Amino acid sequence: MSIRLKLTLALSAIAATLLISSIISVLEYSRMSTYVSDLIAENIKSINASQKLAQLSNDYNLGILAVVGDETTSRLPDFDQDAFMNRCDSIRRSLTSVKMLPLADSVVYSYSAFMLTSLELQNVISSDFIDSRTWYFDRLQPRYNRLRRDIDNLSGAIYGDLQKNSLTFQRGFYRSIIPGIVAVSVGLLLVVMLLFFILTYYVNPLRKMLDGMDNYRSYNKKYSYTFEGDDELSELNAGITELIGENQQMRSRVNALREKLNAKSE
Repeated sequence: MSIRLKLTLALSAIAATLLISSIISVLEYSRMSTYVSDLIAENIKSINASQKLAQLSNDYNLGILAVVGDETTSRLPDFDQDAFMNRCDSIRRSLTSVKMLPLADSVVYSYSAFMLTSLELQNVISSDFIDSRTWYFDRLQPRYNRLRRDIDNLSGAIYGDLQKNSLTFQRGFYRSIIPGIVAVSVGLLLVVMLLFFILTYYVNPLRKMLDGMDNYRSYNKKYSYTFEGDDELSELNAGITELIGENQQMRSRVNALREKLNAKSE
């Protein structure tokens, strides 16, 4: 296996690890973000609808109280019952927890009791035996208070669900970045391992080969460095060993010829 192939495989492994983990992180975050965002949007929609229910019932109750205080008319104030029930149905459909369904049903029951009692206003005002204020505070006001209490309980439950979904979104965010953290950690580990591999199998052998060449040039020592391997670096070391060996043999022959010439000249 060549040096280029070894380095290419090592760097490709690091790149693949980081790429796969990044894709997993993005997909996980996107899935969690879409799911929890839809839940949060439904919670906000339900909260707005419950606030509108409270406003409608309060306006209607104040209208009845104005009629009771005036006593010159027995005409009931206008109330959009269809809009009220449509909002109740909208809240029921958008609830993300089955445990909150009884709270939505309680609002409908309390509303029905309140509306039925309010329809007695015409008979109360026209009657000479029933005090309208007593009827209002003894019969209608308790039913209105129960309606508001049920609406508040429903709103509180929706707020709690919204808070839970927000925490889920936060936990999902941290969970989605875990693959990225793991990938970065693994990438750093692979980089350290690759650095150790390069230093051990390439940098250190090159330095020892250079030291052997320096010893040969400076002190004419035999080049005898060997290491295991079958790549270009091993071939280079074998070539250097062969060249230095041939050069040393040539130097020995030259020195021998010089000694013979010197002996003949003497």
